[in-house]
Amino acid sequence: MSMQTLMQYEWSVMTPELIIAGTALILSLVDLLMPDDKDRRPLAWIAFVGVAIALIAVIGLIPAKTTAILHDTFRLDGFGKAFKLLLLVGGALSLLLAFDYRPKEGLKHRGEFSYLLLCALLGAMIVTSSGDFITLFVGLELLSLSSYILAGMRKTSVQANEAALKYVINGGISTAITLFGMSYIFGLTGTTNIKEIAVEVQKLADGGYQYILAIAFLLLLVGLAFKISAVPFHMWAPDVYQGAPTPVTAFLSVVSKTAGFALILRLFITIFAAAPARGKDPSSMLLSMQEYIAFLAGATMIIGNIVALKQRSTKRLLAYSSIAHAGYVLVGFAAMSWVMLDSIWFYLLAYLLMNLGMFAVLQRMSDEADADDISLFAGLYQRSPLLAVAMGVFLLSLAGIPGTAGFIAKWNIFFGALMTEPGHYVLAAVMIATTVISYVYYFGIFIQIFFRPAAEASSLKLPIGLALVVAVCALGTLLFGIVPELAYHFLGQFEHFGDFLQ
Repeated sequence: MSMQTLMQYEWSVMTPELIIAGTALILSLVDLLMPDDKDRRPLAWIAFVGVAIALIAVIGLIPAKTTAILHDTFRLDGFGKAFKLLLLVGGALSLLLAFDYRPKEGLKHRGEFSYLLLCALLGAMIVTSSGDFITLFVGLELLSLSSYILAGMRKTSVQANEAALKYVINGGISTAITLFGMSYIFGLTGTTNIKEIAVEVQKLADGGYQYILAIAFLLLLVGLAFKISAVPFHMWAPDVYQGAPTPVTAFLSVVSKTAGFALILRLFITIFAAAPARGKDPSSMLLSMQEYIAFLAGATMIIGNIVALKQRSTKRLLAYSSIAHAGYVLVGFAAMSWVMLDSIWFYLLAYLLMNLGMFAVLQRMSDEADADDISLFAGLYQRSPLLAVAMGVFLLSLAGIPGTAGFIAKWNIFFGALMTEPGHYVLAAVMIATTVISYVYYFGIFIQIFFRPAAEASSLKLPIGLALVVAVCALGTLLFGIVPELAYHFLGQFEHFGDFLQ
């Protein structure tokens, strides 16, 4: 490929990715050249500035038309831009947590922390804009490999070592299954380009080919269910959440999960919505496979919420809560309603705000006590009324109480499940029942905060980074709960948000 051809590409559409990659490269060189006795924590602020600049770049690209470069392997469309905003906001807030992370055993390799997190973020961004299996897999592995290392950063912790090992093994299995599914699709269509695959699968009228494509669908669903920690492929999540450093746990629960759902939506809607269903059914294969997705959603909601009831570790409780919320989002996907993409995007936005806020408060409490039992929150209202109120907002939002973003997010998913033809009444009923179950463990923490005496009377102050995260997340949770139209109006700025074939 000549230099002239390379210069003809519109590289400006990759500006956010190039900024993140450049920042990660600069940080790795700075870390390498810094004396060993120098504090590496300021590197997190440099990384935060890089993410903030990339976020501004994405906002600047909002008016840009849908553009594909590098032979349609990288696509800048409304869907990619909308999800990149979520990823970058989640990455920026996770970096603020990383700056103020002070575990009792210390963190010797703090320099690697910031640029590994940036590499994981870069992989997630590439996933959302991939137009080809090759770039999609590269982005997915960049996210996964960086996350494996981040999960084991506390090298002297047995829990962290166990978390990293389980994460690598489960991640490797999910990658293998995903690749196996992709190989079937490539064998049937002869191409790795997602748009070309969408055209080719429409021609697969033979029952044998459709059977193989259905197997590919199930393999991809299983492989990607690992990434979003859907039941029964969730067993890695509680151990990884508990053993990983708190900023990494927050990053995985928000950024990694958002990237997983972005990947599922782009792949399944583009490829399998175009493929004809088996037999004489005139609908698409995606619609004919709804019951499998619905089963996954129902099992994930039920098991995630029920097992969370018995947890004393706050991190493990939030892990099962995260599993349950993956189930709620899958309800939106299973329903295939006309508001599916908008409601899932809003749900992930609300989840980002309330979950990162929770982890910010948890980090402050667990670093102080070197534990994460829910009893740590006892008497928080007496020690810091403002922090207790913010924590109350996050808990109410996670539980789906009116006036919070979490309620609007769940209502949108619930409404979409009921309004489709035929209505998914069983899924909607399971969603209501499991939401009621979740009140038990969310309000268990609520009781600790407001109705239990404090173990010590000293006031509790937050470092600047954690304070910023708590303030932004609390205000966002309330704002989008009271005026959700702001988020939907903003989402309306993304041209062709749901059209992946533009």
